[in-house]
Amino acid sequence: MDAANPRDDQRETVPQESESPIVPVKRVTTVEGRGRREEDAMEGKETGPQRPETSSTKLQRVTEQAKRNRKLRWMSINHLVDLDLIRESWRRIRKDGATGIDGETARAYSQDLGKRLEELHGRLRAGTYRAPPVRRVWIPKAGGKERPIGIPTLEDKIAQRAVATVIETVMEPLFLDSSYGFRSGRSAHQALWSIQRTLMHQPIHWVLEIDMESFFDTLDHGWLRRMVNVRIGDGVIQRLIGKWLNAGVMEEGKLTRAERGSPQGGVISPLLANIYLHYAVDLWFARVVRPKLKGEAYQWRYADDILLAFEHEADACEVQRQLGERLAKFGLKLNPSKTRLLRFERPPEKDEGGPPDRNVFDFLGFTHYWARSRRGSWVVKRKTAGKRLRRAMSAVTQWCKAHRHWRLREQHRHLSAVLRGHYQYYGMTWNWAGLSRFHLHVVRTWQRWLSRRSQTAYIRWERMDRILAVYPLLPPRIVHPDPWRLARKAFA
Repeated sequence: MDAANPRDDQRETVPQESESPIVPVKRVTTVEGRGRREEDAMEGKETGPQRPETSSTKLQRVTEQAKRNRKLRWMSINHLVDLDLIRESWRRIRKDGATGIDGETARAYSQDLGKRLEELHGRLRAGTYRAPPVRRVWIPKAGGKERPIGIPTLEDKIAQRAVATVIETVMEPLFLDSSYGFRSGRSAHQALWSIQRTLMHQPIHWVLEIDMESFFDTLDHGWLRRMVNVRIGDGVIQRLIGKWLNAGVMEEGKLTRAERGSPQGGVISPLLANIYLHYAVDLWFARVVRPKLKGEAYQWRYADDILLAFEHEADACEVQRQLGERLAKFGLKLNPSKTRLLRFERPPEKDEGGPPDRNVFDFLGFTHYWARSRRGSWVVKRKTAGKRLRRAMSAVTQWCKAHRHWRLREQHRHLSAVLRGHYQYYGMTWNWAGLSRFHLHVVRTWQRWLSRRSQTAYIRWERMDRILAVYPLLPPRIVHPDPWRLARKAFA
């Protein structure tokens, strides 16, 4: 396969410095209603008293206009960050989340909530808002490593949520269907169902797992500003993004500022990641690479997790080579230890044994593999990935050990919330065994650490059954059944 044409690449996928700005013919500020009433008056239409528009109404009008004209460059949208949107952002953020460098909680902030939100809105509109540094914490990840997380202050979360809502309004129509992460109306489960149907019903033989090395820490600020500038020319919004990128990180009382990266954990970081990879990967693969391939090819992306599927091995190898060069152009790098190409195809119908071990891959917390259905046909099934299951079990064990002296009612409340959250994500068709295994682990671990409250506190299973009768733990359940199977039943 020939290398991608650089001119096609520049014209279709990445903002370039030489491009002339795309300016709308009509001013976009008419969404506030002033320009529209003036036009109606000039045409002799009755204007009458106008009801003030709510924040949601303004955003809906901008959304409709953004969908109609995807080449529109928005020069003035900062007025959408009004007081109503600030209040709505306050309602949407988590009130029980970790605190930032100032240690302020939601309860403390709400003591004089109306005045605080008005002051925040005034600073955002006047351009005097100063983004505080984020507090860095480290959370464990697979392999014994740790992942850095940046926690903004509560007020900064409100500001980021409001600005992110406005940016999403104009950027959402540009994102491709292959992107599922942190988008309204889209979820990881939709991506998983799409992957299953594609692998089962399309001529796919090869799967390429993509893992980028420290994506959020290596994101290039210059490229991100140019990407945002393609769609948003509002200087107020651009300066706010720059303030958050340059806010710095506070760790153990020491402030550090980086010229690259966006702290993972911020409210606006996932949106910036979507914008960055939309231009760096999604458009490039859809418009430049896929039309030149010999066979079928598909892409799924959830934030910085990417999965590619191909009909031919030669196409997969060439895309893997070009993708490394493409990411290097934007300051990104493939993780060679986690990026791999594997054969994943339907086993022969007469094959009595199971599929080979290499026909297995992990994506979005699930292990995908070929197996026989109850009717005897080959289907792509999924189960909780081993690393994720072991991590969840370990977390339950550590919690039960540390809190074994709590009252039974309080322990039951927490463990029920853990099970509910686990089922909410992993409760998909074909994963009943994984759910049952986790449920059994929670029951046994609870019994074990209740028995270690003291030297004479051993609880036999007869007594544990009586405890479970009073404080029952949620049984496994499928929260996300197969949508196509439900559709067939509905029309049967």
